[in-house]
Amino acid sequence: MSGVMWVRRQRALRRFGSEFRAHRAGMVGLAILLVAVVLALIAPLFIDAGVTNVVSGTREKMAPPSIHDPLGTDESGRSVLLMIWWGSRTSLLIGFLAALLSMVIGTTFGIAAGHFRGWVGAIILRITDWFLVLPSLVTALVLAAILGGSTATIIVAIGVTSWPSTARLIRAQTLAVEARPYIERSLALGAGHWHITTRHVFPNVAPLLLASTTLEVASAIVTESTLAFLGVSANKTSWGTMLRGSYDWGAATAGAWWYILLPGLCIVLVVMAFTLCGRALESVLNPRLRTRAA
Repeated sequence: MSGVMWVRRQRALRRFGSEFRAHRAGMVGLAILLVAVVLALIAPLFIDAGVTNVVSGTREKMAPPSIHDPLGTDESGRSVLLMIWWGSRTSLLIGFLAALLSMVIGTTFGIAAGHFRGWVGAIILRITDWFLVLPSLVTALVLAAILGGSTATIIVAIGVTSWPSTARLIRAQTLAVEARPYIERSLALGAGHWHITTRHVFPNVAPLLLASTTLEVASAIVTESTLAFLGVSANKTSWGTMLRGSYDWGAATAGAWWYILLPGLCIVLVVMAFTLCGRALESVLNPRLRTRAA
């Protein structure tokens, strides 16, 4: 039996790969993400952490792009290229971990709200609705300001304010899964709540969750950049803190376009890549969209 299951999984993976490769936009997004992640991972091999120190700048301040500094320098004479490269580690780390936290909370609440009926499901749904109506950016800003500006608090602030939409999506999928006949058969055979939710519900909502996660990472990166620009930073170099620095030091009035444009372009490029991958995954994993596209 295990051999048959392994063959089926291999076929499913091959089919998934071929269908995903058919989406050119998704492949472009995936290529951009791979380059961004690899560059972030290998950054410590080529750059010292001291590059972010304000006293480490040895060149002219707000200098335009040149041979020595291809992307110019900032207000402290630091290379914008090295700052962007090193800052990608913080932006991507916060984006991935905040999205992961949001997915865990949203999946737990979504499955619970769809599986448990009566007053238990009603309470969970009301909690979700309460968080859903709260302005997520303002709530994250308040939480980050209260808890402090460390990387962990920024991740928590983003994660605990962005899960309700995922919970609603997972709840709807859970209700659809539990309406299928084999769920009734499992209940008749004595299956408990844990067996139903982990062996039947979660595997069926996982593909939808995968597509939603890629979109959530993009949203988390934008939120982190916004929080950093508003002054609630992780006390580390990120694309958002670079934009904040360019604003504080008047890069626009000084004509230092490279200090403003380039970190913003990195944010836009990575967010676009995650969005392209998410839409492609959604199209491959959602049978309705696949039929509609055909």
